[in-house]
Amino acid sequence: LTDVYSSSPALGRYFRSAQVVYFSNESSTVFYQLEFSVPPSTEGFMENTMNPDFVRNILRQNIYDED
Repeated sequence: LTDVYSSSPALGRYFRSAQVVYFSNESSTVFYQLEFSVPPSTEGFMENTMNPDFVRNILRQNIYDED
């Protein structure tokens, strides 16, 4: 995850760290925490750039690109 987000053109400059919060071998489930350093209140930044769907799609696109 660190490589994915730190090299992202959209989020790389804001990305700080990623860590696994929970991992289960039984269900192949991983919960992780991403840390970003965001600029002071910029109109629309949190709603658009830091939107959970947008952040998730950065990872999804990286997975598709590797196939």
